[in-house]
Amino acid sequence: MALEVVRRGAQVVDTTAAPVPARAPAPAGAAAAEAELEYKRLLRDAAEGVPVGGRPALWEAGRPTVVDGLAAVKSGGFKAYERAPLPFRDVQERMADWGEVHAHLPAEQHAQLLNTQSARCMDCGTPYCLNRTTGCPLGNLIPEWNALVWQGRWREALDRLLETNNFPEFTGRVCPAPCEGSCVLGINQNPVTIKTMEVSIIDKAWEEGWMVPRPPAVRTGKRVSIIGGGPAGLAAADQLNKAGHTVTLYERADRIGGLMMYGVPNMKTDKEGIVQRRVDLMAAEGVQFVTSAHIGREVDVRDIRASSDALILAAGATKPRDLPIEGRSLKGVHFAMEFLAANTKSLLDSGLEDGKAISAKGKTVVVIGGGDTGTDCIGTSVRHGATNVINLELMPQPPATRAASNPWPYYPRVFKVDYGHAEAAAKYGADPRVYEVLTKRFIDDGQGNLKGLEIVSVEWQPATAGGPPKFVEVPGSNRIIEADMVLLAMGFLGPEATLAEALGVETDPRSNFKAEYGQFATSMDGVFAAGDCRRGQSLVVWAIAEGRGAAAATDKFLAGVEPSTDARQEVVGGIIPWKEYSQKVMGQQLVAV
Repeated sequence: MALEVVRRGAQVVDTTAAPVPARAPAPAGAAAAEAELEYKRLLRDAAEGVPVGGRPALWEAGRPTVVDGLAAVKSGGFKAYERAPLPFRDVQERMADWGEVHAHLPAEQHAQLLNTQSARCMDCGTPYCLNRTTGCPLGNLIPEWNALVWQGRWREALDRLLETNNFPEFTGRVCPAPCEGSCVLGINQNPVTIKTMEVSIIDKAWEEGWMVPRPPAVRTGKRVSIIGGGPAGLAAADQLNKAGHTVTLYERADRIGGLMMYGVPNMKTDKEGIVQRRVDLMAAEGVQFVTSAHIGREVDVRDIRASSDALILAAGATKPRDLPIEGRSLKGVHFAMEFLAANTKSLLDSGLEDGKAISAKGKTVVVIGGGDTGTDCIGTSVRHGATNVINLELMPQPPATRAASNPWPYYPRVFKVDYGHAEAAAKYGADPRVYEVLTKRFIDDGQGNLKGLEIVSVEWQPATAGGPPKFVEVPGSNRIIEADMVLLAMGFLGPEATLAEALGVETDPRSNFKAEYGQFATSMDGVFAAGDCRRGQSLVVWAIAEGRGAAAATDKFLAGVEPSTDARQEVVGGIIPWKEYSQKVMGQQLVAV
């Protein structure tokens, strides 16, 4: 007779064996009856092949998240310990400032947490976490640095981490972690805390003084210009500078970082302590950063191309999706990024004392659109002192667990409570999100100011021809809600057209710069594209991956290009405004060309 074995987590049950498997004596009274019932349920689920059955197995009950004394056992750790990521700071405490929301644990407590959590990594034969399609686009060597963290070999863990990721301090803070969604342990348990490991490794490296300038020993004499100072442009600059090329990066804002500087708020990633620190390191390694250089408008892109042996476009997808309905031009209706960028710039320039932020203080704020940007608008409005915050979403509320159409190892589209949702709930008494709502019009107070919205409930229905689902309005569900400010957080459509038009590169039907993935070459010789301006709005981890890919393609192209400068010439990096740079440097380069 064949042995039928059903796996329920790490528990293996022989469903053909008799009698019932032995177990420890049950407690007396009502507890005994409940234990008996639970045991029968577990056996039934095992016999039917149900992996979870909607409740944790008995062997999971009471599993520790932290083991004292760095004594976590790696073998079978995924069975012995439960998931625990780095915690947030207390909600009342963090709402009162602009510091990062994540708590900074005492050193001993932090070390014990990481030792235990790294022991949960299974050393999979086929680790899906580093699968570039469903897991990490960078192919991060996650099982390797998890094992090194468990062993306490932090410096080696850093080396493995930096082998594939230029900026783990960015991804470890703002990436939604598709790697965790594809973790093999996540099939029937909570996945490994990969993001916690990643940010802890790089933060420790900075604390220990391991992150020091390492300029290339040899220069090639070949010049590369990069347009765009976000993660894609920064990654390309970092890679090409390490290869010995002379890199100049142009950014239209007054600070380098793109959305990492002015899009992501300070409470998610500290601008001076995290973003600017990395930019300063790259400048010390020889990268020249030029700020306030709006290429395609104030700066002629043809001059930039003429002064370079190669050019990389990494301008991002900065054209926001609008909501062109009645009342759109009313005062008080803003794009989310306009609101967030103004707040961060004012915070950095003056501690919000210059009056240049778009303040939500004392206002009823309605955020239209979910996702990370919507959450950031909620968290920022809470800190301003908004009277109330409401978040309208067109889509249905996600399920608590994966739907049948959203299997592992794809990213789990499930209901989550992010930092901003928790803060709004703590301050206003309820989760701010309202699902399946369509905004019909913005309402005028008679003086050109916003005073409310007309909304209607919708229902999603499957398409009859098998296409995407469609929504229909629910009759009689129209209603008016009060609003002093509306923030449109509905995503981005693509890069602004000025750069493509000025340079003459081809674009795809979505207005992105046309360049094949893996090749990254545009229609112009020696011009490459990477990041959101090529693939469309995406994740920071994809931006870094694309920047690295475009850098590799550019380096290959440059192999066939003669040096335009003396390779022995000293390369000095730095951060300089365009006006000063154009007078001191740009003219000399054009004369040399």
